[in-house]
Amino acid sequence: MTDVTVVTSPGPDMSSRPTPGSGGLSTDGLTVGYRTRAAFGRGTRRAVLEGLNLEARAGELTVLLGPNGAGKSTLLRTLCGLLPPLAGGVRIGGRPIAEESPAALARRLAVVLTDRVDAGLLSARELVALGRHPHTGFTGRLTPADHNAVQWALKAVAAAHLAHRPAVELSDGERQRVLTARALAQEPDVILLDEPTAFLDVPSRVALTVLLRDLARDKGLTVVVSTHDLELALRVADTVWLVDRSSHVHTGAPEDLISAGAVAAAFDADHLAFDPLSGSFGLRRAARATVALDAPSGLRPLLERALAREGLDVRHATTSHAAQVSADDDGNLTLRRADTVVRTRSFHELTRTVRTW
Repeated sequence: MTDVTVVTSPGPDMSSRPTPGSGGLSTDGLTVGYRTRAAFGRGTRRAVLEGLNLEARAGELTVLLGPNGAGKSTLLRTLCGLLPPLAGGVRIGGRPIAEESPAALARRLAVVLTDRVDAGLLSARELVALGRHPHTGFTGRLTPADHNAVQWALKAVAAAHLAHRPAVELSDGERQRVLTARALAQEPDVILLDEPTAFLDVPSRVALTVLLRDLARDKGLTVVVSTHDLELALRVADTVWLVDRSSHVHTGAPEDLISAGAVAAAFDADHLAFDPLSGSFGLRRAARATVALDAPSGLRPLLERALAREGLDVRHATTSHAAQVSADDDGNLTLRRADTVVRTRSFHELTRTVRTW
């Protein structure tokens, strides 16, 4: 059985925040996985994650994190009904999704997966408009309100300029924006997204992630995102579901999981270590030498990073160190070692010099 650890800490009264109602998503003893094929019968059950009691609240951005192969995509596909659970169930607003008709579920749940979408001859706007079909009834005719919802969704993901482009001509990043707009146009209670920022550049990743967080809070949506953008997720998410290498699921605020050591335990590797103070990853390597550093506070972090990349253990400047690096407020860098003195304003020249030690 997969353990779920809920990491809690004292905090303010949250009773005024949105609570699971029309959109909150939860699981009851959920087991996700597959059944192997068999000539007769249902095949053998292969569980990936077991006994999950998870909650994603309305008004919050919940981020699903974990190493490759941990079962994130399997969990997400089970949450949206594409994979049947091996045990337990999924609820939206307290109602099991297994009891919802496909049409009713389409009005409450929107999904953006990494699967390639064949858009045929549709324009980007027409592709986004497909998100309105759960609301259009038998005729499928769009009303002015539907067109407004489509236009808003395109603007929300900064894709309005793509509206009339053929969807097949869009880049991977542009297509991902349009598919996210389609989910927003659906106006659901719950949105599940698998790697929505995978093909976006860094500014666009930040913008889309912040947008999803803001939409959750402003419109009371339940947003669950699976992502490999770990550092960004830990800065933006309200709640984290972290699947570790032992199929143990930790839940809580990002700071709860960082302080409990769950993030480091899940992602640290031979050459990579998570720094809980900065909330970022750094290279893990044995120092080959020690260098004293005397620099203004604005330059010190950059120098520490550059020197650490070259395998140098950085210490505060003292007369006992054979090698010293100093910097002044104007950005002038000076390296002193034995009879060698190198003065430069270039980090590149500095690191190339210490690399020969």
